[in-house]
Amino acid sequence: EKFAPLPELLLMDGGQEHARVAEQVLAECGLDVPVLGMVKDDRHRTRALVTARGQELGIRQAPALFALIGTVQEEVHRFAIAYHHQRHAKSAKRSQLDNVPGIGEARKMRLLQHFGTVAAVTVALTLYVPVLIGRAIDLIVGPGQVDMPGILRLILRIAIVVAATAAVQWVVNTINNKITFQVVRDVRAQAFAKLQILPLSYIDSHPTGEIVSRVIADVDQFADGLLLGFTQLFTGVVTILGTLGFMISIRPGIALVVVLLTPLSFVVARFIATHTYSYFRQQSETRGEQTAFIDEMIGNQKVVKAFGHEQQNVERFDEINERLEKCSLQAIFYSSLTNPCTRFVNNVVYAGMALAGALVCVACGGAGFTVGSLSALLSYANQYTKPFNEISGVVTELQNALACASRIFQLIAEPPQAPDAPDARVLKDAQGQVEMKDVSFSYVPDRKLIEALNLSVKPGQHVAIVGPTGCGKTTLINLLMRFYDVNGG
Repeated sequence: EKFAPLPELLLMDGGQEHARVAEQVLAECGLDVPVLGMVKDDRHRTRALVTARGQELGIRQAPALFALIGTVQEEVHRFAIAYHHQRHAKSAKRSQLDNVPGIGEARKMRLLQHFGTVAAVTVALTLYVPVLIGRAIDLIVGPGQVDMPGILRLILRIAIVVAATAAVQWVVNTINNKITFQVVRDVRAQAFAKLQILPLSYIDSHPTGEIVSRVIADVDQFADGLLLGFTQLFTGVVTILGTLGFMISIRPGIALVVVLLTPLSFVVARFIATHTYSYFRQQSETRGEQTAFIDEMIGNQKVVKAFGHEQQNVERFDEINERLEKCSLQAIFYSSLTNPCTRFVNNVVYAGMALAGALVCVACGGAGFTVGSLSALLSYANQYTKPFNEISGVVTELQNALACASRIFQLIAEPPQAPDAPDARVLKDAQGQVEMKDVSFSYVPDRKLIEALNLSVKPGQHVAIVGPTGCGKTTLINLLMRFYDVNGG
């Protein structure tokens, strides 16, 4: 009913089976429309047309129809390139995380909200345990003055809280893994999708191994950084804020000691983080260079042996490996400084808090500030300083993850193949005449290669392009095939 008038022919993109089903449906509707199914080759090009009864038509039997199909498929291909180009232009304005497809915005936000809520519950349950332990200590007044029923009740409550904390922590890890690996899956999917529409100039100018290193090794490092970042970084920040709140509620004066000594941890962590990022980025780039070299040499091993280039390749590999060793050692050295340095600062904080708490407890004589309260404060001091160790360790991992993420997002942000102009002409009935007018081209802007080239080849002519290596013979063919676009002319 939607067709007015009826089409003269219906083409089904599914071979004989789809043509048979379509012909049957049309017959049931009382419509007399011939149906042909398209049979594709390995490259998804139509190689034959088939009727519902299995009779095939080749290009010789229906040349006009095949020409029409080719024009339609070319238009579809042109539309696909233009669509990807337009989509890339819009997505470039978004942040890198918003640019990751697969997880819808609403679903992504729901997962993050669930993660934040459950992580906050985990921290709250963990911080409640020292309060119960402090109350139990206060029930032990002296010899013969132990309230065992009260202590047993508190122990039961502690066991319930610990079991609930373990269950909630399992949920946190599950949500964290789900978010991380969905993001990583979509980053790789977007990288593969971008590789399909990148111009040949990019593929030609970047070694295969280097691209493989970005999509595999760099994304794996990025995943490790996300796993640590979501759990330890988020829960660490919430733990710091929570313990600080509990300490202020117990004894604000003693909590002030912790607040005054805390900036030392930030100074140490910042110093280490600024040094590790550059080394991790250099490590990632050198690893990609090494992967590219190995891929090229193994893939062309026959050529290497034919020219006796084995020793030079070994020396080249050793040189790259030595650079990788040097930058890796520097990155590992600076990142390994994080834990001992922050632990030293945290022990200073703990000692200062223990000294101040003991003096206040003795001065009060147990009135208003008991031994149980001091025990809870010291436990909070440990829990307060522990996230600084974890966060400082996470910061170094995040430096590595960010260095790797910048490489994979750089690939994703590459401009795709330029679509044809809307008024571009379709080449029909080619006669074989090739003409170039004032063509200029160079791979690198500051190194000129072809300038103001004029060439006219008439149909049937044989033209030999000769010259020394690097003069542009292959480049000329690449321009004719439009693997590259001319800079001028």
